[in-house]
Amino acid sequence: MLNATQDKLNRPWLVAVWPGMGHVALSAGYYLMSKLGMHQLAEFSANELFDVDFVVVNKGRIQPTQRPRSRLFVWKAPDGKRDIVVFIGEAQPPMGKYSFCEKLIDFARDLGVERIVTFAAMATEMRPDHECRVFAAGTDEELVRELDEPSLHRLDEGHIGGLNGILLAAAADKGMPGICLLGEMPHLFAQLPFPNASLAVLRAFSEMAGVQLDLAELEQQGKSMEQKLTEIVNNLQGRVEQQESRDREDEFTPLSTEPRLSEENEQHIENLFREASEDRSKAYELKNELDRLDVFKDYEDRFLDLFKKEP
Repeated sequence: MLNATQDKLNRPWLVAVWPGMGHVALSAGYYLMSKLGMHQLAEFSANELFDVDFVVVNKGRIQPTQRPRSRLFVWKAPDGKRDIVVFIGEAQPPMGKYSFCEKLIDFARDLGVERIVTFAAMATEMRPDHECRVFAAGTDEELVRELDEPSLHRLDEGHIGGLNGILLAAAADKGMPGICLLGEMPHLFAQLPFPNASLAVLRAFSEMAGVQLDLAELEQQGKSMEQKLTEIVNNLQGRVEQQESRDREDEFTPLSTEPRLSEENEQHIENLFREASEDRSKAYELKNELDRLDVFKDYEDRFLDLFKKEP
């Protein structure tokens, strides 16, 4: 089931992320592992939980099946500080979620993990240009008291969907401390990336874990997306105020099911992969470009392979 190194970790925390609204959790997880220069620690096999719904055809040839992978990456902190392990799940299993989480908790305990942290998104009525709040919930009273910080908003009631919440329920049942950090984002754009929510989550996490993290690149990405979404909101409000009557319900834009890259873009991607293989701090620049070209899924395994070996 598992293949891991046996290195002794120092008071590690485990950060677990899966796909979700606004790419908040995954973006934060990828940024964290990129900027800390992590390397792959283990792969968590869960093929029995994923069925195959379709096959990919490329140039007339049916490709071998590829099921979502679940991998763990580690950062060994300098000067005896806390180590960080990041779990990246490419997809949430449609069945056996709780059992999957129990096995992950057991593995984390074997690694000596002291606390589990999950990242998630919380969609609200906020405007894109407003500051993102970070909501938080913990598995026990001591952790809840720890969340009483000006930068955090305690989630007093509600529910956390998916494995971001189920993992912490399994942790609570097994006596493992855990916290969920939820970055606020506009519900109107729940299907679009919202880097500012990832940024807010990482600020809260880095302060909590005592990890210094260069967030400048994510800040720039967040400002760019904030401007674009604010323009969209302002345009929509202008149309409402002008009471335009055009019926747009039947309008749609066909989505390309097979992204096509120019030779220039392909060469640019290859150059970024080469730079990231030599300097992992450049990996997030590579991911941004893959996202911009809408081809990250095509390169995801290759991207994560950059972190297989210790730098």
